Amino acid sequence: MLVSDIAMPQQDGYWLIEQVRALAPASGGETPAIALTAYVRAEERIKVLAAGFQLYVTKPVEPGELYAALAHVVRTREELG
Repeated sequence: MLVSDIAMPQQDGYWLIEQVRALAPASGGETPAIALTAYVRAEERIKVLAAGFQLYVTKPVEPGELYAALAHVVRTREELG
């Protein structure tokens, strides 16, 4: 599981997920990923999901909300097989 902020110094979360998705599946290319961001516009959400993240969580995030997001991604991955 990868949880990454979108706005990071030097390389952002979009760069990071691009690097992960370029990997072969056996090397982690299909690692479930959640974007953590302060950006709340619909355009940002679309961009995050199109980049390869499974879920979008806005900051500030409560620990319970983050846990629920992690559980949702894991559950969805299990259901898809």
